[in-house]
Amino acid sequence: MTTPSVVPFRVKVPNRAIEDLRTRLDLTRWPEAETTCDWRQGVRLDWLRDLAGYWAADYEWRRCEQRINDFPQYTTTIDDLEIHFIHRPSPLADAVPLLMTHGWPGSIVEFLDVIDALADPSQSAEGGPAFHVVCPSLPGFGFSARPSRTGWGPERIAAAWTRLMTRLGYERFFVQGGDWGAFVSTAMAERFPDRVAGVHVNMPVAPPDPATADDYTPAEQRALADIEQMSRTGRGYSAIQSTRPQTIGYALVDSPAALCAWITDKFWAWTDHRGDPYEALTRDQMLDNVSVYWFTSTGASAGRIYWEGVQTQPWDSIYRQVRHIAVPAGISIFPKEIQRPSRRWCERYFHDLRYFDEPARGGHFAAFEQPQLFVDQVRRAVRSMQWGSPSDRHRT
Repeated sequence: MTTPSVVPFRVKVPNRAIEDLRTRLDLTRWPEAETTCDWRQGVRLDWLRDLAGYWAADYEWRRCEQRINDFPQYTTTIDDLEIHFIHRPSPLADAVPLLMTHGWPGSIVEFLDVIDALADPSQSAEGGPAFHVVCPSLPGFGFSARPSRTGWGPERIAAAWTRLMTRLGYERFFVQGGDWGAFVSTAMAERFPDRVAGVHVNMPVAPPDPATADDYTPAEQRALADIEQMSRTGRGYSAIQSTRPQTIGYALVDSPAALCAWITDKFWAWTDHRGDPYEALTRDQMLDNVSVYWFTSTGASAGRIYWEGVQTQPWDSIYRQVRHIAVPAGISIFPKEIQRPSRRWCERYFHDLRYFDEPARGGHFAAFEQPQLFVDQVRRAVRSMQWGSPSDRHRT
């Protein structure tokens, strides 16, 4: 039997693509300013024009490209689709495998500041464990191929990621994810409990317990109020991408200004700041992520994960995908996360919840915003799952 190949990969964007980006930004036809003079109608014109000007004149893509290329990267074909991934083995013999999955509008760029720290405990005050880190790009995102047929939702991705870990020689491993990465990670934990030693998520899907409706805590009431507010004012992107991703895709692939606005709107709405999104992420961090979407032309294909995973407009429909997880689990609820279920709600679905914490800082893009806090949370969660016997650590 032929072993499927794992091929080394490096990012190399042609100079002409960088020049084309700058030209398109310079030729952007801008709308008038928002009539509210704030962010209630979307990304502010003055803020976006300033960021786009920096992108065109001063931003250095080659710096980001080199940061990505500093990590060992590969591609391999699974279900006729070429999947890109970072694979950073730990130098320590007792390291455990960890698969981390990003979401939308993220990418592997979210994890660049945490991969080495996870692989080498000497970089963390928390100590071990050390991890062999695997970070794939979701199908249709970044440097993975764009699916040409339907079917690449969280279930199929979960099966593909399990095959990827087998191909890398990891029979037992931990999984971690936020956003769509949380859906994929919990799907893996539910479907492949013999392979998944434990799961850590920073955006758990855990609907309120109806039995507690008359006894919601103040924190639970705030969490529900924030979800209701988001449903009223912040779900447009989800409604569009879950029903008509192709239509918005033309703008996202053709106009860098449109793509930048579409993504940075979420950096403003979902990060932990007091009015200025640069308090949470720098201009370069934002543009590193946006540039990956731009140079890979994945604005349309990435949005289709909503069509695959939801396919209906109401946000409540996503609760149909809630899972009952039997494997050991850890949950970190960062204060500006878009869903913040309480521990008692999570325990209804995560039946062996070993770790639950609420860090003081951070939002939806936890690894991007607060890398050290994120690393510490992952380590504490895995330690609580008592990864123990030498056989559990075996890497074939």
